[in-house]
Amino acid sequence: MSPRLTAAPTIVRLGRVDSTQTIAFGLAADGAADGTVVVADSQAAGRGRRGRAWMDEPGASLLVSIVLRPRLEPARLPGLSLAAGVAVAEALTRAAGLTPRLKWPNDVLVGGRKIAGILLESRLTGSESGPVTAILGIGVNLAQRVFPAHLAPGATSVWLVSGRLVDRDVLLAALLDALADWRRRLEHRGFAPVRARWRELSDTLGRTVTVDGVSGVAVDIDADGALVVNDAEGRRHRVVAGDVS
Repeated sequence: MSPRLTAAPTIVRLGRVDSTQTIAFGLAADGAADGTVVVADSQAAGRGRRGRAWMDEPGASLLVSIVLRPRLEPARLPGLSLAAGVAVAEALTRAAGLTPRLKWPNDVLVGGRKIAGILLESRLTGSESGPVTAILGIGVNLAQRVFPAHLAPGATSVWLVSGRLVDRDVLLAALLDALADWRRRLEHRGFAPVRARWRELSDTLGRTVTVDGVSGVAVDIDADGALVVNDAEGRRHRVVAGDVS
């Protein structure tokens, strides 16, 4: 029996698509309910942050985009992205027995290699202070055994780290439950609980990093989800976006 997917009112299952994000935005524009989920077997034009392509092997990944109409001001949306990272990490623990870590702002790692990525895109409905429609895209490497040469050093999959084939629906159910839980906390209690859990799971804090032209030790994420970096001269920098290396 397939697991009961409790956290979404509608799940749209598709084969090969250009992008689950594009389809989810279209459904949202047509009035799709909050929590509507789009799942695909593969993507021809999957995308990650900053316009990067998301590479997937047909049938080997969980590729999902979720329509969200969060009760959050636009300025608080970065907290939703970090909450999603926590949810993905906890879902991988529950469904696959893994111990993921989080790389700021939105990568999920196992053994220092990327196993999942998150993309949050949003559009305002009406004025700048009006309701927001957000599409949360999540890609998890499940069954890949080989990655392209340029990705192989930094990528992994559930199968590669555990030798297990985890059913996509099992992971999806765990993900939707965890996401619903962390979203409730964010909307009702603010960013503090998300921040505390993200810190516990962080692979970034305490490391020497270079991000957005700043080099130093990553010491914290602040109350808005920005990365706080102390440089060699003792100056504190607040980084709101960038790729950590």
